Amino acid sequence: MSLSSQPHRLPTAGSDIWVSLDGSTHPAEEIARGAAYEVLSAEPAPGFEPVRRPDARLPFHRYVHVSDLSAVRGGTGGADLDAPLMAPVGRHRNWAELHQLSQRPASATDPVLTAVRASAVVRRGTPMVKVLSARQLAGFVQGWLPYGFCYREYDVAHLRTSTDLAVLRTDPDPGRDDPDVTYALRWRAIDPVDYQVPTAQAQPGLVTMPPHDRMGPAVLGTGFTPSGRHLIPEFATRDLADLPMPANAALVAYPASGEEVVLYTFRPEQRGWLRMAGPRWRHLLAAVPGVSPDQEYLPVGETPSTRLVGEHQGAEYEAVADLPGGFRVLAMTTAARFPVDRVHRRTRFVLWRGARCVALRSDANWIRVRLCRPDPDNVPALGAQCYERGVYEAWAPVAEIADDQTVDIRYPAED
Repeated sequence: MSLSSQPHRLPTAGSDIWVSLDGSTHPAEEIARGAAYEVLSAEPAPGFEPVRRPDARLPFHRYVHVSDLSAVRGGTGGADLDAPLMAPVGRHRNWAELHQLSQRPASATDPVLTAVRASAVVRRGTPMVKVLSARQLAGFVQGWLPYGFCYREYDVAHLRTSTDLAVLRTDPDPGRDDPDVTYALRWRAIDPVDYQVPTAQAQPGLVTMPPHDRMGPAVLGTGFTPSGRHLIPEFATRDLADLPMPANAALVAYPASGEEVVLYTFRPEQRGWLRMAGPRWRHLLAAVPGVSPDQEYLPVGETPSTRLVGEHQGAEYEAVADLPGGFRVLAMTTAARFPVDRVHRRTRFVLWRGARCVALRSDANWIRVRLCRPDPDNVPALGAQCYERGVYEAWAPVAEIADDQTVDIRYPAED
């Protein structure tokens, strides 16, 4: 038997949204299809802050995850939401105690904590989020793909300010950024096989990495991100590899006022990012190096390090994930965008001095590699550099590369 914090759904009356929080009822605005709510108040109250938007309905607000509400009326009804964290029923542990366990590496094998972590799963089409610095945002508009540490949107939808989102950053140098804006990449997971929980069993080297060889907070090995307040399950791309960019992925900004501003959306047929932000929001891009706020379209220059491939009537085509709709041929014309089946991700792996790596790009004499299982021994031995939390890369001489192979990671067909 399990206990979930999902709120009771009140009967809908009209289009307004009302929520019950700490024994009081408030009007609210839905976030992320009902994963969180902006709760509004006409009077100051504990946890509420002044609204910094001129068009606000009421002068005070706070952002609250749906699991912290006792009742919700109106909105989408939480349609298409991912499964919440669930815990075995018991008298001796509450959520505060579970949070404390999640922050202790020694508790990684605690059966209750393990059961809670296992309840957070990625499914096909799950919205995923990676919080970015300005430097990382510039990298994605220039062709980076989803990789490394990330989160389900469902679990972090209530984090809307730079202060709250700081706990999710993988680049820990905020001094170079505008303190009043944080960026993120949002995309839909193509398949659960692309993700792993960064536990002590899956990534033992990251858990034991010394402070001088890592960037950002330590990997605890419990499957939860280091946080003084929140119980947030974390994920990493499998082998820390790049994943294909799905159609309609978005680069978004969170200014100090708490809105979510969509800056760009990914258009796979054009192989680039289409600007969505109007003149009101152009200033949010001022701190992004190498990006002009007035540029309407940003083409992706580099050949992707990993590709999505599908089959149709026995022939192989480059494909695109257009979720939740499915998979189709990557083609400029609508008539040629027919569905494909037997879809797989094609990624190049190499062995360098005994370490398995993802090959990112290469020239005649060198290959850029990312370590699949970085640890305190192979990182210094290979001269690999930490570029963000959990991600270690280096240039490897071609002459030292062994077992160079392109691997097809097949996605299972859904029933």
